Amino acid sequence: MATVRIPPVLRASVGGEKQLEAAGESVGEILRSVVASHPDTQSQLFAADGELNRYVNVYLNDEDVRVLDGLDTAVTQGDTLVILPAMAGGTD
Repeated sequence: MATVRIPPVLRASVGGEKQLEAAGESVGEILRSVVASHPDTQSQLFAADGELNRYVNVYLNDEDVRVLDGLDTAVTQGDTLVILPAMAGGTD
């Protein structure tokens, strides 16, 4: 099992939880496990093509999975995934 840290913007979709435990051998398997348990997260995490939404960043033990093997990045017992929605901002 891996720990998945949930950002405030997604907590309503997971019953208010700050973190979840999920099983899987890859980042994709773990995130799909979260979606299976909490279907409202599907469109928040994944695009129609099954890839991560472009505004969702996922870190495995502080490493951005996009610079690793993406959704195929291997996960082992005790690893931590952090989901961070990309923030945009600026001035008018």
